[in-house]
This record gives sequence, C-alpha cells and structure tokens, in this order.
Amino acid sequence: MHFASNIKFLRKRRGRTQDDVAVALNLKRSTLSGYENGVAQPGIEVLVSFSRYFNISIDTMLKIDMSKLSESQLGELERGYDAYVRGSNLRVLTTTVSEENQENIELVPEKAKAGYTTGYADPEYIGELPRFRLPFLSDKRKYRTFQLKGDSMLPIPDGAWVTGEFVQDWREILNGKAYVVFTINDGIVFKIVENNLKNDGRLVLYSLNPVYEPYEVHINEVKEIWKFVNYISSEIPEPVLPEKQLIQAVAAMKNDLERIKAKIGKDITDVKEVN
Repeated sequence: MHFASNIKFLRKRRGRTQDDVAVALNLKRSTLSGYENGVAQPGIEVLVSFSRYFNISIDTMLKIDMSKLSESQLGELERGYDAYVRGSNLRVLTTTVSEENQENIELVPEKAKAGYTTGYADPEYIGELPRFRLPFLSDKRKYRTFQLKGDSMLPIPDGAWVTGEFVQDWREILNGKAYVVFTINDGIVFKIVENNLKNDGRLVLYSLNPVYEPYEVHINEVKEIWKFVNYISSEIPEPVLPEKQLIQAVAAMKNDLERIKAKIGKDITDVKEVN
C-alpha cells in the first residue's frame, strides 16, 4: 500500500502545505500528518475526498508508488488518463451467470437506477436484478440493459430498453458513437460520446435531441461505460423524412412564404390607393 507516501508526494509536488490540504479536506492537520506518516488509516469517505482533491483514482493512490513514475506518466495521471483507464489493471465487474455458466444480461429498470449508484459493485444487489439472454449476442462479451428516462435521445423513445456491451479499456471509446455512461454524480445516462481522455481526461456527452446542451465529465467521475448494441421499445419512433421529401417540403414552405409576402404587398398597395 502506497497511500501514505503518495499523498505526501502529491502534496509537495503541487506546492501545498499540510495546512492547505487539511483545510481543503476538512481535516485536522494532525490527522493529515498521521495519514502521511502511515500511523493512521483513512476510511472510504476520506479516500474519496483525497481522490477528488488530487484528481487521482483511489486504486492508483493505494497500489502504485507514484514517486517512481516518469514525468510523462505523472502528467498522464494528472490529466486523468489513469493506468486504470487504459485497462492495464482489470476492472472487477459484478455480474451473474446462468446455470450453464453463461453470462446473463441484467435489466436495470428506471425504478432501480437509484439503487444502482450504490449497489453496482454489490453481488447481492446485482443478483436481485431481472435477467435474460439474447441468443444473437456473443457469449464471450458482457452485456447489460438499462431503461431510458426522458426525451434527450429522441427518436429513441422514453422508456426504451438500451442494451450495452461492457467497455473494459476506455481508450477504445469511439467519437460519435453511443454509450451508456454511469457516473456517481449524474447516475446512468445514454449519450453520444466525444473521447478527449488523452488531451484532458474528459468525455464530452451529447444528446440526440438538440434541445439539450452537451456537457463534460472527468474520467475520475465515471464508474462504468457500456457501448450501445440495440434497444427495445413498444413505441414506433417518429419517421425521418427522406432527403428528397425534405427538400420538397422546404421548397413548398418557401413558395408559401413568397405567396404570403406577395399578398401582404398587394394589400398594402390597395390600402394606399384607397387613401
């Protein structure tokens, strides 16, 4: 365990005093000193606070001696491009299997989403979720299905069930593709993703519905990412006009507008003549 040496190393690297860090994390200076000297062990809430403060994952702070990393490696960590993001250390995904030892597809209904934010790593919670199988999906990959809420991804309708493939290595996230992204702050969202991990350790999330503005999430906020595979819905999506029909519709609107403008102009002329 390298937590004690790492928080001291990170504090000095950033030019912070023990008082600075203690105040920022709402700790006593003596408590912080105890953590740095290894005579006191932090609880999970304190670990999360340190992780957010230094923008470094808990796994890295516990398991990697950061003082032995090169400057380029440290730079990657500080930009959020963690070794754990690259998949060099496997994420442990809690899952269920059938009697034939095949991966199930667990269903996460809308009413279960709140529980998922705390129970996603709990085998008992995951074991209580409904489950099923789709024979046309690979037995060698892990899938999970989440129920959508809202209209941000129209024409995929509210209440649709979106199935995603678990993404182990976040470097494989492709720009412009749809993913289910699970973060502690925002919960489960279904978005089109722009991958900026290499540049600044962030993902930009876009909705299909242009009413909703895109927003960024730092990779340290992300817990799981699932690549869109398919969706199931009892509703038929709104039709999309073919290009030719769309051009004709726009042309018709223009003609109507010209007729309206011409009529308005004639009416104004008639009024002037009467006066």
